[in-house]
Amino acid sequence: MHASPVLRPARADAVAQALQRAPIVALLGPRQCGKTTLARGLLPATCFDLESSLDRGTLAAAPETTLGSQRGLIVLDEIQTMPELLPILRVLADRPEDPARFLLLGSASPDLMRGAAETLAGRIAFVPMGGFDIDEVGAAAMQQLWQRGGFPRSFLAADDASSYAWRQDFIETFLSRDAARFGISLPPEQLRRFWTMLAHNHGGALNASELARGIGVDQKTAAKYVDVLVGTFLVRRLPPWFTNTKKRLVKTPKVYVRDSGVLHALLGLRNESEILAHPRFGMSWEGFALEHVIQALRAERDACFWGSPSGAEVDLVVPRGGKVYGFECKFQDVPTTTRSMHVAKEELGLERLYVVYPGRRSFELAEGIRALPLVEVSTALRDL
Repeated sequence: MHASPVLRPARADAVAQALQRAPIVALLGPRQCGKTTLARGLLPATCFDLESSLDRGTLAAAPETTLGSQRGLIVLDEIQTMPELLPILRVLADRPEDPARFLLLGSASPDLMRGAAETLAGRIAFVPMGGFDIDEVGAAAMQQLWQRGGFPRSFLAADDASSYAWRQDFIETFLSRDAARFGISLPPEQLRRFWTMLAHNHGGALNASELARGIGVDQKTAAKYVDVLVGTFLVRRLPPWFTNTKKRLVKTPKVYVRDSGVLHALLGLRNESEILAHPRFGMSWEGFALEHVIQALRAERDACFWGSPSGAEVDLVVPRGGKVYGFECKFQDVPTTTRSMHVAKEELGLERLYVVYPGRRSFELAEGIRALPLVEVSTALRDL
């Protein structure tokens, strides 16, 4: 176990700034990523855990009176379990004296964001949150972060075996408890097979019909289950980038297991040597790097990939300020350019193509193509 907790000042600042510009802030991320710990450390706050029968009963009996009497920061944890509170929050947020700020913590995105955005339009700010990142744990711990993933209890575990056991417990809890709440009716062992199939296809094209055949459901049902995993921040569905070109493009989304530690647990990889011996270890590192780039660019809503039937592709495409930037994530000691990179740069008109890799030195590979260490991503991309 680490001697001291990992500090997360950038995340705390993001929430604090959002609370200054909006009376209601939704901090959204997967279970166990540290949302509650972060919220309790911001300011003296009144906290309601909406999975607690006591707190739920108190709010269910007289929600407007209970919340309306509070002052300062009010934290509502697992807000997706009581969406009926959203209209009441709108009323409270519109009080002229503005006596309180509300911080909503949620671990399920689509319905919550849609309901909150509609009900609380003009009153709410959204802040995404995941597990630890490289800036928080330090460059020296990058390899451990990749292996164990960013969930605090997994990363901070006493040893690899304890970390792996925690992740398996996390997966089982989702399968046996959380999945049914989000409309998945599969038995846990069948849902694990589904999730494991996604893990084996990590970084590949999403094939709902193949997934459906693997668990004996129709394609529409399989697509719904993918939606649930995406909506609970456990899987990323990366859409394709479309341009005005008349050339045929790959139009099927890609799929990634968002946390590298969970990916490794689903694949049964217990330590670094097993990860490096696995045929998909390069795709694992690609997803790990991709998540860090998306976070650094705050690109949750506009991140895409680009691919052509000829095989040319870019792992990540992000528009910024009227320009388009590309990112290739390569597990190499010294990255080099490929024909695919040059084709993509020309066809997309990329302002710059970054080749993100696990090294420590940034350097030009070709005109407009630069090797970028993953540990430098947040500083190098700060002004994009």
